[in-house]
Amino acid sequence: MFYSFIKKFLKIIIFLLYFFPFSIFGQQIVYDSIIHDNIYRDYIVYIPLSYNAAEPTPLVFNLHGLTSNAYEQMLYGDFRSIADTANFIIVHPQGLLNSSGVTHWNIGQSTVDDIGFFNSLYTRLIFDYNIDLSRVYSTGMSNGGYMSYYLACAMNDKISAIASVTGAMAQYTQTICNPSRPTPIMEIHGTADPTVPFNDIISGLDYWRNYNNCNFIADTTVVPDLVLGDWSTVEHIVYNNGDNGVTTELFKVNNGGHTWPGSSFSIGVTNYDINASVEIWNFFAKYDLNGLVTNISENNNDIYDRDIIKITDVLGREIQSKSNVILFYIYNDGTVRKQIILD
Repeated sequence: MFYSFIKKFLKIIIFLLYFFPFSIFGQQIVYDSIIHDNIYRDYIVYIPLSYNAAEPTPLVFNLHGLTSNAYEQMLYGDFRSIADTANFIIVHPQGLLNSSGVTHWNIGQSTVDDIGFFNSLYTRLIFDYNIDLSRVYSTGMSNGGYMSYYLACAMNDKISAIASVTGAMAQYTQTICNPSRPTPIMEIHGTADPTVPFNDIISGLDYWRNYNNCNFIADTTVVPDLVLGDWSTVEHIVYNNGDNGVTTELFKVNNGGHTWPGSSFSIGVTNYDINASVEIWNFFAKYDLNGLVTNISENNNDIYDRDIIKITDVLGREIQSKSNVILFYIYNDGTVRKQIILD
């Protein structure tokens, strides 16, 4: 099982961070819980350094996969350094055990009321923090990606956009889905995924392409294969011109496995030509509940108005500018630019 491998790699790290989290991250990480259906439901909140309680702040749900947990997802599908500069709050909810005794999100296969939990959690979060209600998003790994599709349907009036990594839109979700507004959708998926086969994503993407009234023919960009040693390449497939300016998008990772591209933890075939967390946030940042945010281009008209906060490598480590490696330039306006300087 994929997550058994992750656990081996993260065991020591999680142990240390569990007992000493606040000494490392200060007051940015909050462990909290609510009671739903007479059960304590746990979650971890990451509050960025730039958070100002006087200003409405975007919120991202980051959901773990089957058998995993909130802490592992915070490390594996890591958005924290991006949140510090782009200024959004990340919430990592914890799924309950299913009948097989493993953690999960209910997308129609159990009796756990996860939709009720997410609605209650949403209510609690907007009470505890100054959340921009027009900019609430969901993403997740595998079963967490499935759940994000479910939230796009069941909480369509609250979730502005979703992105799934190695997940899919389940047939049950398609059956019950009754959205009220065009919804931006992104899928990141490997063609060699042994857990969620690539073909499983097609019907869900077709559903949203049609509902969003996007172009029937996609615009495809081949992402430069900058990291030859990751044994994979990427195509960015975009169905443009949806209602309210939304898109339905796919990052197709050729030969990619059941993995999170760009993760600091490389388990199986992990692509490093893209960083899934960076691509997801850049996607989310374009949209609110009303669709495309029209002032995005105005804010970014002149790149010389931006200041670089820091430069990181593909593993999220801060680094000085150097040649022949992929670097991510993080700016004070929340944007992220990927670049390689060839020498």
